[in-house]
Amino acid sequence: MSHPFETIPELITQGQPEDAAIGAPGRPSLTFSGLQDLTARTIATLNRVGIGRGDRVAIVQPNGPEMATAFVAVAAGATSAPLNPAYRAEEFDFYLGDLGAKALLILRGFESPARAVAAGRGVPVIELVPSDGTAGDFTIDTGALAPAAARTPGPAAADDVALVLHTSGTTSRPKIVPLRQRNLAASARHIGATLGLERGDVCLNIMPLFHIHGLIAAVLSSLAAGAAVSCSPGFNALKFFGWLEEVRPSWYTAVPTMHQTILARADRHKDEIARGRLRLVRSSSASLPPQVMASLEATFGAPVIEAYGMTEAAHQMASNPLPPRPRFAGSVGIAAGPEIGIMDEAGTLLPTDALGEVVIRGPNVTDGYEANPEANAKAFTNGWFRTGDQGYLDADGYLRLTGRLKELINRGGEKVSPLEVDAVMMDHPAVAQVATFAIKHDKLGEEVAAAVVLREGMSVEERTLRDFVAARLADFKVPRKILFMTEIPKGPTGKLQRIGLAKQLGLDP
Repeated sequence: MSHPFETIPELITQGQPEDAAIGAPGRPSLTFSGLQDLTARTIATLNRVGIGRGDRVAIVQPNGPEMATAFVAVAAGATSAPLNPAYRAEEFDFYLGDLGAKALLILRGFESPARAVAAGRGVPVIELVPSDGTAGDFTIDTGALAPAAARTPGPAAADDVALVLHTSGTTSRPKIVPLRQRNLAASARHIGATLGLERGDVCLNIMPLFHIHGLIAAVLSSLAAGAAVSCSPGFNALKFFGWLEEVRPSWYTAVPTMHQTILARADRHKDEIARGRLRLVRSSSASLPPQVMASLEATFGAPVIEAYGMTEAAHQMASNPLPPRPRFAGSVGIAAGPEIGIMDEAGTLLPTDALGEVVIRGPNVTDGYEANPEANAKAFTNGWFRTGDQGYLDADGYLRLTGRLKELINRGGEKVSPLEVDAVMMDHPAVAQVATFAIKHDKLGEEVAAAVVLREGMSVEERTLRDFVAARLADFKVPRKILFMTEIPKGPTGKLQRIGLAKQLGLDP
């Protein structure tokens, strides 16, 4: 099957030359023509100092349009390796070493320990210098780098690695996920088709751009559809509604905790919402509580499209469809790119409604982890990639997840899905946010615990909340410990992290 584009250089030609491609609140946008020129200049500059296709450029940059264009322009002729700008020196040392970065691209004037770490490792530092006006436009200063010939110059080919990211490494050493040009192009096409993106659409990006969700779902899917993306400096609930009015996006995508924070302030911004033009709201990267989905749809008067993604799939795997097709709270929708199956431990594909591990295969899926044969042997079975998520496909092909296999709580042999407990607790009128997780137990192995944030001005006793859950779930699923908190610890992308939460909260002896 032929596709209109399989590389980022081809992808950025999909828009009309004069149309806005990448912008930012308060700044004029870079057009598609301008983005193509910027990309060509960047490739040529990198090639002149010996950096070409397959060479890795670590990017350390605050969120915003220059981070988006740096990712695109570098990936078009080399390999982009975006890093969280909030990392400490030890983390930069690990990632720069593990990546084998050929250079570090960093914003001029941006103070970061990455500079000293790169110098100590002999990694050349290249500075990104933003233009005075247009959002996303920049030049790069290669500093003292001597002229050299790139081994493979010019724009990337479909099999070149465009992007490398690390897995979260919550329970083990982070693994390197190489994603090829064709993987990213396929995922961008899939998301655009799922959301019906077209010329005139504008995405407001509030996701961090060192993570697959923002890079592909917001930036590349928009560009591939000839649409625009406006890149905020990062999620800020105080500024969100102002951006909504100024940018006039037709959609935005976020993780559930961001949606919940937005909802908490929505009553004060009814006028801005009423003047908006959102045609959809997208949620991904973590399970969206059904109560939050209902509140979002009521608040914005637009369908909420929950999707399912992961780094190894270049983001999207499944998604609820747009109306008039049905979407279901508690389901991440139908296959939206790769094939999806349910597999048992032995590698047998299971029938409809059978519970097992979610597996995928398709053009957006990585070929495998880098230099990690042991991880690849565990992750791939008969050409299918094992996601590590448990769930089942219903008769209509909708995928329903019951949780990460590693996050399931094993209470004396009884398996408890944290998502199921979360959903019940969220029905209590005083509960704003919840994360159910495992704590150690000397006899049962693991016990059920929950961290809870209450709605502003409301209160509830732990016993009352436990009784509420006990009336709806089997006794072994009821949390034996409930912690009331002002905020639940989150990862760098805003996701709640169940694994390691007991240790973070001092409950892991």
